[in-house]
Amino acid sequence: MSRSAVVQNIARQLDAAAAKHEFIAFAGGLDLVTPPLFTKKGFCREAQNYEADFEGGYRRIAGYERFDGRSKPSAAVYAILNVTITGSFAVGNTIAGVTSLATAVVIAVVTSGTPDYLVVTKISGAFISGETLNVSAAPQGTTSSTAVVDGASTALLHAQYTNLAADEYRDDIGAVPGSGAILGVWRHNDVTYAWRNNAGGTAAAIYKSSSTGWQAVTLFYEVSFTAASGTAPSEGDTITQGAVTAILKRLVLQSGTFAGGTAAGRMIVAAPAGGSFAAGAFTAGIVATCSGAETAITLSPSGRYRFVNANFGGGTNTTRIYGADGVNRGFEFDGTVLVPIVTGMTTDTPMHIFAHKNHLFFSFAGSAQHSGIGTPYQWTPITGALELAMGDTIAGFALQPGSEAGGALAIFTRNRLSILYGSSSADWELVSYREELGAFSDTIQDVGYTVFLDDRGLTNIQTAQTYGNFAHATLSDLVRTFLTDRRQAVSASCISRDRSQYRIFFTDLTGLYVTIVGRKVVGLMPIAFVDVVRCMCSLEDSDGTEAIFFGSDDGWVFQMEKGTSFDGDAIEGFMHLVFNHSVSPRVRKRYRRAMLEVSGDGYAAVQFSYELDYGSTDVGQPDQVSLVSQFARTIWDAFTWDAFFWDGRTLLPSEVELEGTGTNISLKIFSSSDYFLPHKLSGAVVHFTPRRALH
Repeated sequence: MSRSAVVQNIARQLDAAAAKHEFIAFAGGLDLVTPPLFTKKGFCREAQNYEADFEGGYRRIAGYERFDGRSKPSAAVYAILNVTITGSFAVGNTIAGVTSLATAVVIAVVTSGTPDYLVVTKISGAFISGETLNVSAAPQGTTSSTAVVDGASTALLHAQYTNLAADEYRDDIGAVPGSGAILGVWRHNDVTYAWRNNAGGTAAAIYKSSSTGWQAVTLFYEVSFTAASGTAPSEGDTITQGAVTAILKRLVLQSGTFAGGTAAGRMIVAAPAGGSFAAGAFTAGIVATCSGAETAITLSPSGRYRFVNANFGGGTNTTRIYGADGVNRGFEFDGTVLVPIVTGMTTDTPMHIFAHKNHLFFSFAGSAQHSGIGTPYQWTPITGALELAMGDTIAGFALQPGSEAGGALAIFTRNRLSILYGSSSADWELVSYREELGAFSDTIQDVGYTVFLDDRGLTNIQTAQTYGNFAHATLSDLVRTFLTDRRQAVSASCISRDRSQYRIFFTDLTGLYVTIVGRKVVGLMPIAFVDVVRCMCSLEDSDGTEAIFFGSDDGWVFQMEKGTSFDGDAIEGFMHLVFNHSVSPRVRKRYRRAMLEVSGDGYAAVQFSYELDYGSTDVGQPDQVSLVSQFARTIWDAFTWDAFFWDGRTLLPSEVELEGTGTNISLKIFSSSDYFLPHKLSGAVVHFTPRRALH
């Protein structure tokens, strides 16, 4: 061996002996403000479509898919059917077994191996081996096996075929009929309801999800009455005046009593038969005076709907939807009957809504008003109704734990927060919490305590150590610039119970997922959708399953946390971790290799790269990538990446070589696909050898 070879061998051995390794736990979320030398390792300096997982690490977010009540794309399954092809099969064909009478839709034809096979979905019946397969009544081949559900030979093919099956079901799902964006979306008794302007934009309409898609909800008629006495009519009774009859859908008692002969209000009725009602006495169904002809219930267009589920009846089946939209009367809705609520305001178009202490609350600009106790139809002082002047435009309401006597109500205006203590108009006490601490509409959510967006950023209000008092804190200092640029463009917010998150969305397609465990913020991470979030809801179904929906432009309603794509479009995610100096910021290191800890439930491909010395051009770097700021789309084509393929069991390669010398390193992760299931990256072990110190 030559002298130079011996020297090189000794140098390698000395380097190996001096090699160190450091584990970087991926945690903390996005940090846009901390100076580089002060940032904690594991935080991100740039990120998109990864979330801080409540159990640690960063997780590629789940997808969303269109929804109308029909079979969900994410629930689609495929099967492999081996065939001998004598004619031809094509994607989209409906095949029929001549003997079994089974049918299916072809989503892939594979002839590159042995045997040939069809990938099918929407399977009805059971195919048998050896039977003829027809397409449009013409034979095209013969089965050589039964259909094997989820029968792909590799994890990659399984992911791709599952995605093809989802696309087939996706094409069946329709938008809410009408024009413009979704105005509101809500869920009640496991049914989703959507509000949208009609085709001409002259009125709003309500649709409900069903197994056959969106179905229009019939709006009935209202007829007023006075001086009612005797026995109150029941829903389903026939109300009669001479030859005119109508079926009672809901009795709306606004004042007085039947026993006293002073009951007054309205009846919601089906379309009358035999003409129209007129002023004068009813002749059957109710002892009362009719105030005049019935009027059709209609909804003016282009409101911004907000909802709450509340139970003023006390029964197990009397929970109903209460809503307000700023252009129509507030209302009650049980999925069938919509009841406009009359408050007595000259302009009776409340903006926000809440239920508290058995009262229904509405907001009218700077006025908060509530109904009588347990009587959402009655808005008179006699039954306990009251107005609270707030002095600023109301942005929303939120329940607070309050004192031992019961919860308090936070009333947010744009620039002020007040707390309402008490249980009714008999003992209300409205206390101003703080000036200049307010909220933007549609950002107030309960994550165990109240979180909302203020001018200073995302803020919480929690009970202080003394019962009945409160304290607040800003949660989003690390992403201050992200929120400052977008706070005037808020469109909606929600919570995710399953992911332990507060989520806020903006009109530029971006959003922020804030993961919270207990009272600690685990991390804030930005996301970017391909569909704008205009309105949304997050509720629990009857079986405890969380259901999150959002309404977008062009009439689409989407369900979140479903599928592997953004309704068929790829989910593009990336993370650039902060530059980590491995304890010694003034010591150069030779970086050697890294190992990622990755987990997931199915196939995913993760791309990996890195930068050294803050990306300096004076240091040898991997091929560079050009990024567009503000979390827009990223140009990745010029970057050299190492690929990690995750099939739910094995990660290959487990290690990747690093080449280069610098004082610090930033790890980069990239993933883009419409068929990858969410995957989580928990951390990385970085191997390096310390070199000389800088002077």
